[in-house]
Amino acid sequence: MSDVARLGLGLAALGRPAYITAGRDGDLGADRSVEAMRRRAAEVLDAAWTAGVRHLDAARSYGLAEDFLASWLASRPDVAADPALVVASKWGYRYVGGWRVDADQHEVKDHSLGAFREQLALTRGLLGDHLRLHQVHSVTPESPVLRDGQLLRALAEERSRGLRIGLSTSGPHQGEVLREALGVTVDGEPLFSSVQSTWNPLEPSAGPALAEAADAGWLVVVKEALANGRLAPGGDAAAERTAHEVGVPLDRLALASALAQPWAGVVLSGAVTPEQVASGVAAARLDLDDDALAALEPLAREPAAYWGERSARAWR
Repeated sequence: MSDVARLGLGLAALGRPAYITAGRDGDLGADRSVEAMRRRAAEVLDAAWTAGVRHLDAARSYGLAEDFLASWLASRPDVAADPALVVASKWGYRYVGGWRVDADQHEVKDHSLGAFREQLALTRGLLGDHLRLHQVHSVTPESPVLRDGQLLRALAEERSRGLRIGLSTSGPHQGEVLREALGVTVDGEPLFSSVQSTWNPLEPSAGPALAEAADAGWLVVVKEALANGRLAPGGDAAAERTAHEVGVPLDRLALASALAQPWAGVVLSGAVTPEQVASGVAAARLDLDDDALAALEPLAREPAAYWGERSARAWR
């Protein structure tokens, strides 16, 4: 698989008017209406597909991301019929932002059996048989999902029907959660076979556990490779200096460093413009040497500090 084919497109920043990614005013402008965002999502999906991106990632909490993706697939029968298409979504959070940038709360977490059944039905109602990968959204040590026997059995039932079951992780204990998930079985069979985790030069702590997952045959998907804009031009000052020394734009350097990890199966781009898609493709064509990768190592933060900064980011 080429590195371009290992790029995916995440719809977290395209499916709702507000998100924590920097630069949204310049990228999206003032019109964040449903129809404006639907048009923008289709434009970016077209650009990504033309560039060779085949893994498309949504979630119930990404506003209307599943709706936008479904309408785009309906308009592109060539895409919908392509066996290389991978449509992934996530359950476990509800969008409650009311399509407002200034909402007091944008999403609510619920990892209950009832939430799983309700949200899977809604996802299937929109994406139908295109859904290939269904993931528990943002599992942390506090989440009961990995120890809820009824829920695990319900997930296993969907796996037996051919749906790939995965999870995403967030927070400073991603490796701990992933290692616990690696040991989860139902009727003697491993339940999960995919993980989506944050990894980037500022927060690489999950790397060893992600390597273990890849060795176990899991699909490893990297999210937030640009650290929600902190690793884009104009972001983290130390990272900007490193990119200047390496001679590669910061966003491309960050994406390329994720793609350089031998355990990374897919690296999601959070592009919201066709130009950002093109930059991601350029990153996938980079071949970083050991010196460039080593230059990034001093950028790593303590996980608790990184996630504290992320939690403090404003929705915009």
